[in-house]
Amino acid sequence: MALAATLGLLSATTAHGEELRPAAKARTPVQAYGKVHVCGTQLCSRSGRPVQLRGLSTHGTQWFAHCLTDRALDVLARDWKVSVLRVATYARQGGYEADPKKFTDLVHQVIERASARGMYVIVDWHMVNPGDPNKDFDNARKFFTDIARRHKHRTNVIYELANEPHGVSWSTIKSYSEKLIPVIRSQDPDSVVLVPTPGWSTFSGSEGSDERTVVEHPVAAKNIMYTFHFYARVAAEGYMAILNRASSKLPVFVTEWGIASWTGYGSDFPMAQKWVDLMARKKIGWTNWSLSDDDREHAVFKKGTCHAGTFSRAGSLTPSGAWVRSRIRG
Repeated sequence: MALAATLGLLSATTAHGEELRPAAKARTPVQAYGKVHVCGTQLCSRSGRPVQLRGLSTHGTQWFAHCLTDRALDVLARDWKVSVLRVATYARQGGYEADPKKFTDLVHQVIERASARGMYVIVDWHMVNPGDPNKDFDNARKFFTDIARRHKHRTNVIYELANEPHGVSWSTIKSYSEKLIPVIRSQDPDSVVLVPTPGWSTFSGSEGSDERTVVEHPVAAKNIMYTFHFYARVAAEGYMAILNRASSKLPVFVTEWGIASWTGYGSDFPMAQKWVDLMARKKIGWTNWSLSDDDREHAVFKKGTCHAGTFSRAGSLTPSGAWVRSRIRG
């Protein structure tokens, strides 16, 4: 009987005589949810049920491409249970502008690797300075055209139009978005697109305002969500209230957040837990900053981990990494 059970020829039974069927092989997030889409204020699976994707944002690929190996993504997919990976391609700062083909090919490679492991991928055009995304519009148009053309057949790619506009009006960001969305739609008509919000993607919170302007004048497009960013050390209840209100009226995805300050120092785990609880309660998807072995507190791996390739080693995680891993798995 032991041999038969080992071969799967007999089914086990409970003490009450109920048959226990062999456990089905765990499905990947993409297998479970299919091609996601926006329904109401939620991100939904192909069957229309709200889902909360949880994962990591890479740091700049010009600095930390060595953290995006097959070995690293194996650990993230199988052990961390990451369902979404945000790939941050910097528009400047030694990124795309310096070598468009290199960084486009790098995003392509990461999409291939993440897709093979059943994860969703957010393609992030990571503009920081200048704060007006229109300054790099031509490069953004070429970047998204190339990526969407290569991956339009996939069910797991999401596009983030710009990282953190600042110092410009919502009408400027809205105009940029309404010009760029058709570029993506011409190649990939059905994928979700993420629209940035003013004030470093805080719905203007960091610039002394709130979400009302965006809520009252939404982008003229379907199947879109709006981005929100926060860093727990410096984003207290006022920012949390903005996210709570905005996400009740618009679909929102938190594509970047950290436990520390935006500087990478001063981790505030109790405040971060309040944010995680809010996002869980409202099923707001998120990607934590950052998948790297940077020497600042926001990195999930200790310095040197990526070059050594020791991602699965117990001592490889920073305090932030261990904390975020448990929240992704949870």
